[in-house]
Amino acid sequence: MRSLKTMPATPPSVTSQIAQLPELPMPEIKSLWQRLFHGDTPTHNRQFLERRIAYKLQEIEFRKVDASLLDRNKRRIESLIETGKVKTRDPDYRPVAGTMLTREYQDKEYRVIATADGNYDFDGRMYQSLSQIAREITGTRWSGPLFFGLKTRAAKAAPAKKGVRT
Repeated sequence: MRSLKTMPATPPSVTSQIAQLPELPMPEIKSLWQRLFHGDTPTHNRQFLERRIAYKLQEIEFRKVDASLLDRNKRRIESLIETGKVKTRDPDYRPVAGTMLTREYQDKEYRVIATADGNYDFDGRMYQSLSQIAREITGTRWSGPLFFGLKTRAAKAAPAKKGVRT
């Protein structure tokens, strides 16, 4: 009996699509090329085709407009006009879509990809915050941006000496 391929309820992530490219038969690679580039393949070199298809898939996915990014930029511009200064980073800072964050923890490397909708792809699952992922990895509560090196630990202020005027 022939099995029918069913379409998943949600489309596969770009990462999973790229990971599947080496397993696809060459006719499917050519078909995918035609769909993405609207023309015949320029070569029969599989490695060349896979790399260009991977790039194109990422380009399509991560060039989507992010409304929250536009809002943050608008607030920063208004702040610059009003105060003449630019804040270095908003408290709700999120990496640009497509950014891959890498962290080595207990001799194992972990990779997280920021998505266009403001979430994070970790091991094929979507998370709303880096802190959720850091907790998944370590088993304890962590600041996700701190765990992945997006911010540094605040330096502790030196205790003031009593009786000394500055």
